[in-house]
Amino acid sequence: MTKLTERERELVAIGASIGSNCVPCIAYHVGNARKAGLSDAQIEAAVVLSEEIRKVPASLVVDTAIAYLEGGSSSADTVSDLCQCNNTIPESQEKDSDASKCGC
Repeated sequence: MTKLTERERELVAIGASIGSNCVPCIAYHVGNARKAGLSDAQIEAAVVLSEEIRKVPASLVVDTAIAYLEGGSSSADTVSDLCQCNNTIPESQEKDSDASKCGC
């Protein structure tokens, strides 16, 4: 496997920082990217691309919420099937029986 250059690693790290909404990570990796010789224009291109990619799952979440509001499926079993966290809320903490299928 070919190793990434320091510049490539910092671009990946900036993308991951944007994706995880980590402000300290962004500050750290933008500084390191500059030290590695990347221009502000190159760093900005990575930030913009990362943000475009980050918006995709967020948009799908909003679209799903709207679909449920507009009469889409509302069965608890379907919600459990969609949820990938495999968490459940303990019975002592349940507030709403339909919402207790996911502990996210």
